Amino acid sequence: MATGSANLNVMIKAARKAARGLVRDFGEVENLQVSMKGAGDFVSRADIKAEATIKETLMEARPAYSWLAEEGGAEKGADGMHRWIVDPLDGTTNFLHGLPHWAVSIALERKGEIIAAVVYDPAKDEMFTAEKGSGAWMNDRRLRVSGRREFIEMIFATGVPFANSLNLPQTLKELAHLMPRCAGVRRWGAAALDLAYVAAGRYDGFWERGIQPWDVAAGALLVKEAGGLVGPLDDAVDPIGQGCVIAANAEVFERFGEVLASAK
Repeated sequence: MATGSANLNVMIKAARKAARGLVRDFGEVENLQVSMKGAGDFVSRADIKAEATIKETLMEARPAYSWLAEEGGAEKGADGMHRWIVDPLDGTTNFLHGLPHWAVSIALERKGEIIAAVVYDPAKDEMFTAEKGSGAWMNDRRLRVSGRREFIEMIFATGVPFANSLNLPQTLKELAHLMPRCAGVRRWGAAALDLAYVAAGRYDGFWERGIQPWDVAAGALLVKEAGGLVGPLDDAVDPIGQGCVIAANAEVFERFGEVLASAK
């Protein structure tokens, strides 16, 4: 991994510290006390504990920064320019079902722009990091988005909405348009890792609607710093703030968007 800034180093520290507790709880997943937050959206004690650990570590280092996280909501800091954006457990449903595909996601925003990112997958010990202008990394390896040009060779990822979500019909239409043209579509249930995989060239592209800033803030910077493109879907202006995101390598980004747009 490239030598990072003081901010990135404290983000890595916070992710690893939270992950230790999550890994312990994941080993006893059947004993977790789980409550319902909404249809198909679970929150566990592990999730809440991990967020508290991350917040303690980050705010000890930068007490004046603002805060936005899945469980704890938003807090305005005295700094006024910087904000932590945190998902302590992206892929909660996977976690609760014993599926080893989930991550800790931490992003740092300055004046509305993401400048540092960490996505940590403890089950595989893969630490994805990026800082604006310094590239994207996975452990000690520099990341590059894929260079594939032909749709039929490409694998894409998305999040298929659950139950009676308003976005489900549109996503099904998009799948029907995309799947005959490509090598496959994956739905692994953790948007932060989906974006990290685009950055690593494992996926050629990703799209999803109805997701939150903490789901995509860190992953979006990883893609950009690995040479990919990230933009909004439909009429959205801000893919992170409005939760409608498309990401891909530069070779396919425009065509990928056109295929999705044709599914009306």
